Amino acid sequence: MSQEEKRTEIGEIGEFGLIDRIAESFKTVNTSTLIGIGDDAAVIDAGEHVKLVSTDMLVEGVHFDLSYMPLEHLGYKAVAVNVSDIAAMNGIPKQITIGLGLSNRFSVEAVESFYRGVKFACEDYAVDLIGGDTTSSPRGLIVSVTVIGEAAKEKVTYRKNAEVNDIICVTGDFGGALMGLQVLEREKEVFKVNPDMQPDISEYEYLVKRQLKPAARMDVIYELADAGVIPTSMIDVSDGLASELFHIAKQSDVGITIYEDKLPFDELTYRTAVEFNLDPVTCALNGGEDYELLFTISQSDFDKIKNLPDVTTIGFVDKKESGHKLITKTGKTVPLTAQGWKHF
Repeated sequence: MSQEEKRTEIGEIGEFGLIDRIAESFKTVNTSTLIGIGDDAAVIDAGEHVKLVSTDMLVEGVHFDLSYMPLEHLGYKAVAVNVSDIAAMNGIPKQITIGLGLSNRFSVEAVESFYRGVKFACEDYAVDLIGGDTTSSPRGLIVSVTVIGEAAKEKVTYRKNAEVNDIICVTGDFGGALMGLQVLEREKEVFKVNPDMQPDISEYEYLVKRQLKPAARMDVIYELADAGVIPTSMIDVSDGLASELFHIAKQSDVGITIYEDKLPFDELTYRTAVEFNLDPVTCALNGGEDYELLFTISQSDFDKIKNLPDVTTIGFVDKKESGHKLITKTGKTVPLTAQGWKHF
């Protein structure tokens, strides 16, 4: 009797372990492929500049819940989260394609509503919708977006070039999208118990918007360009700030030190986390879906960014052997842990 072949569950190795396994089997053969698997976008030589290409999928029941996610907002978000990947490469988005898998519960009018959101996002980010695909889905809605961008060769920013003593910077604030999700899920449960109850989320408007209609931080990319700053490394924060810090640390072969009292919070995020009996710092570090930018700069560039209105310095790049650390408000040093979004 033959021994059964070992079965490895995807959850055992996780999304990034799976990506690493796949990448090991594929080697690039075209000289125009400068960077393939492993960053926010692939980088393709296009002569005087480079093309940037990234794809993201959104699956109903996994990434969104249509009981509280309007289709118009979903269309906008589908574009914005892909534009964010181009921003993370210090690039400019140019075109998108969209693939939709639709079950028979979706009408023409529903699809049109989705594409209204797409159109608003395309206008906001100066992106052209140039094609895609539609097919049937046995259940629910599946959205796949591919974005194409451009960058000057000398300005492309990767995850891998952070250096010891670089300053760690972030845009915006963190934990808001997670708390927006908590609010929406709570209202959903209330509605299930009493369908006559109309949700009142007006006091949480900022948090709900962070979840339903996130913004790609192209504004900061233009501000950095105007300031003459090219980050040494960069990534967008989709799976949680701590998780993304770990990605930069791994690919740059460095350590990380950040300070709790430097983490940027919106006051409403902080208060709502407390209301839900959640630790605001944990929410900020591990919440995910904020789609802010995390980047490092050389110390010589600090004066150029210190007055940018929505950029905060939260720590520094350390030696690899120093590990990844969080300095608490009391001055205690604790290991930095990543508990971000798990896809499997």
